[in-house]
Amino acid sequence: MDLKHSAVAIVPCNDLDTSQAFYEQLGFHATSIYPHHGYRILHDAKGASIHLTRVEPGSVIPERNAHGIYFYAEDAEALAAAMGCTIECKPWGLMEFAVSDPSGTLVRIGWPGEGAREQSAAARAPS
Repeated sequence: MDLKHSAVAIVPCNDLDTSQAFYEQLGFHATSIYPHHGYRILHDAKGASIHLTRVEPGSVIPERNAHGIYFYAEDAEALAAAMGCTIECKPWGLMEFAVSDPSGTLVRIGWPGEGAREQSAAARAPS
């Protein structure tokens, strides 16, 4: 395994198969599966990774899940379209959209975009 200095989210999941299928829509694929431990490691083609962990039934309620991850993706606009979402220019200089995974974890996805950079510069300019 070729490791680099990084931080990785460990995402609690009620159903590993359903969660993995969701993250596959975002370009991830399983690189390690540990069925006896209820744990999966997913990577995308650019090297981002997410770890999925199975939790006890009832410990993660999708409607009340406070967990979230931020995924910086160069292809954020294409991912938004693939997920049926609209990407928005945010005042902090990113083009973003957000979805929830099957267990209710917020997945916010973004990347710097021209419109977002201009909006960010205007927001920071003194009046």
